Amino acid sequence: MTARTSLPRRAAAELIGTAGLLVVVIGSGLKATELSADTGVALIANSFVSAIGLGLIITLFGPLSGAHLNPVVTLTSWWTRRTGGEGVGGREVPVYVAAQTAGAIGGAVLAEAMFGRTPGAFATQVLDGGHLLVGEVIATAGLVLVIQGLGRIGRARLIPAAVAAYIAAAIWFTSSGSFANPAGTIGRSFSDSFTGIAPGSLPGFVAAQLCGGILGLALATFLYGSGAKSGAGRTGGHGAREAEPAPGATAVPAALAATGPADGASPDPDSYQTVG
Repeated sequence: MTARTSLPRRAAAELIGTAGLLVVVIGSGLKATELSADTGVALIANSFVSAIGLGLIITLFGPLSGAHLNPVVTLTSWWTRRTGGEGVGGREVPVYVAAQTAGAIGGAVLAEAMFGRTPGAFATQVLDGGHLLVGEVIATAGLVLVIQGLGRIGRARLIPAAVAAYIAAAIWFTSSGSFANPAGTIGRSFSDSFTGIAPGSLPGFVAAQLCGGILGLALATFLYGSGAKSGAGRTGGHGAREAEPAPGATAVPAALAATGPADGASPDPDSYQTVG
């Protein structure tokens, strides 16, 4: 793997990674409802598989693009860079967001086709009501806080596992089911299934997610400060001395905060080693 990755390759990683995430989320939901009529059992299966898939995707694509997979994560990464940390540049933001949105729609269509359903049918599951929007604000704020908090305390390597665990939990403890991703929410509107959301519900959910991103970023700044700090070195699993990633240098999903490089450069691959 090269030390630097071009913006087109990073955009491709975001597109493929987000498409894979939607295939996992929607596909596991379709399979779960095929195998069980019990909604609780289906949700257990869907949340478990979604968490595993998300963690793997972040680990795989993190060294290339930061594995944001989520416009909120990209925007918080950009803001972190503006305030003295490390993250994506302004010209990268629209490229990332476009790739994530296209990937989410493509992943939803692919999941539908894979299960023998008519691709492109819009979801009919209406999700409205203030309590659901509050759930999305909380879900997205928590996601951003996990990513930014771990980055700012020099524990960016924990992000893949931590984000996967958080999403698995948030699917259950939030009223909305924790979409927490504008691109993913748009993609899920193309699946009339257990995991879908009607197009008419999109504006409220996306607005709530953006508000949640702002809240999560504000909490991270209040708790951990806004300045970049160099992480202390640690010994890797093979005995080699490795430097801890700088705050905000690792971004994940549904994922994930700052990527760390300047425009045209990729994150340090060593920053995305798994824990265990």
